[in-house]
Amino acid sequence: MLVKLKPGELERLIPAVATGNQFNAALGNPRKILQRIIISSICGVITLLISQSQVSSQFYSLWLILGVVLLLYILWGPILEASRQNSKLRGLKNVALFEGQIIDLYTQEKIENSHEQANKLGELELVENRRTWLFLDIGDEDGYLTQLNFPLESKHQIIREGAKIRCLVFSQDRDFNSVFTTTDAWLPREKMWVGEYPFLLRPAFEELCFYRITDKLYTD
Repeated sequence: MLVKLKPGELERLIPAVATGNQFNAALGNPRKILQRIIISSICGVITLLISQSQVSSQFYSLWLILGVVLLLYILWGPILEASRQNSKLRGLKNVALFEGQIIDLYTQEKIENSHEQANKLGELELVENRRTWLFLDIGDEDGYLTQLNFPLESKHQIIREGAKIRCLVFSQDRDFNSVFTTTDAWLPREKMWVGEYPFLLRPAFEELCFYRITDKLYTD
């Protein structure tokens, strides 16, 4: 079942500025965090050193502020990245609330990153870091709609075929003949959220589902 959103509802569900959950998601894995720290430290320190050589210059304050901003890159970098992801969906017009069920699910390994590493013989070999992902095919009474996929965690073991699922879907056409992308999803019976990135303000989405889906059922 698809229920098109009313004007203003999308903005209530996906914030313009990153939330705490979105910040954590955009922060990334330990390797990405380390990269941010290195970039922040090197660029920030270099800029602050330049500012000290410009004490008598009219640009001293500018260099000092720039150095502090770069040192704080570890904080504002993920916020900016998450806010950009939010803005991509907030700018789309054809959006609807979807309620359906999981019609199939399976796991598959995906390569997250790879690098060359020397073995005991001093030879370079390719090392791949793999992670198991869960794939959910979702649909409704009209058949298959789209697929959701995200890293598998132990809590996902309770997810079963036929489970009810709700999310927002975005399409390039008004009739939703093809789905362009989706948000994270809510499994009401399992009381579980799933998805690669937490786009939605969850309490607001659960409340919207209650009123809009109930209203749709009574009016049809």
